Amino acid sequence: MSKTAYKRADRVADQIRMEVADILMRKTKDPRVHSVTVTGVELTADLRIAHVFVTTMETDQAEREVFAGLSKASGFVRAELGRRLTLRYLPEVIFKKDVSGQRADRVLRLLDALHEDADRNAAATLPDSSDETGLGS
Repeated sequence: MSKTAYKRADRVADQIRMEVADILMRKTKDPRVHSVTVTGVELTADLRIAHVFVTTMETDQAEREVFAGLSKASGFVRAELGRRLTLRYLPEVIFKKDVSGQRADRVLRLLDALHEDADRNAAATLPDSSDETGLGS
């Protein structure tokens, strides 16, 4: 595969991301899908399938409702994309939960905990200033 194919797929994916975000915000009537943020789109190399990654600040049950609404709206979103984009083949739209933010938060919490442990260990190994003998007395 040539480098230009990847560039085109990236450009098309970015355009799809912007259009899907606009469609979900302005065109859909389902209130369940208005609380989502489109974080990214991954296209297959042949531009036939678009994996649209979304995040939501909802709890587990409400999040399931959001994804049910997105699944139901996928045909409408695809039709709207057809009106807005000029592509030979309109990709199938599949909504997926973006967990990269949650993973990043977890990694940051783990790193913070490691730093706190390192600070505690460093403080425990330092000699106590009241126990020093010799120089100051």
